[in-house]
Amino acid sequence: MSVRTAPYEGAAQRMGISGDHLVQELGYDEDIDFELRDVIEEVTGEPILDEDEHEVVDAVLLWWRDGDGDLVDAMVDSLTDLDDGGVVWLLTPKLGEDGHVSPVEIQEAAPTAGLHGTSTVDVSELWSAVCLQQRKRH
Repeated sequence: MSVRTAPYEGAAQRMGISGDHLVQELGYDEDIDFELRDVIEEVTGEPILDEDEHEVVDAVLLWWRDGDGDLVDAMVDSLTDLDDGGVVWLLTPKLGEDGHVSPVEIQEAAPTAGLHGTSTVDVSELWSAVCLQQRKRH
């Protein structure tokens, strides 16, 4: 196992991702954090699935930047293959980075998409991760 430096040390664990999880990724582009991806693949022992693979997954990594389009639509799309009880990790550039997304925008978009934010986790030098869970159906 390779040696990781902060903030990657324990990043998958902070995200609740473990060896039995299947993870899908949306919004992949050349600016994503490849070291974070590597950490997640090491922990799960599986490659991260892309948006064209349609298996039921435990977590979705949704890389999102200001200007990528409609955040509500992207959040709804992230639920397509998500298992009941699964989570969406919305990864956005940190404050001061190109493409930063306002927390207010996330807070407004999540309920419209049927999601609610539960926590923010430091997982990368340049990206913030917000955990979004599906609203309970009554």
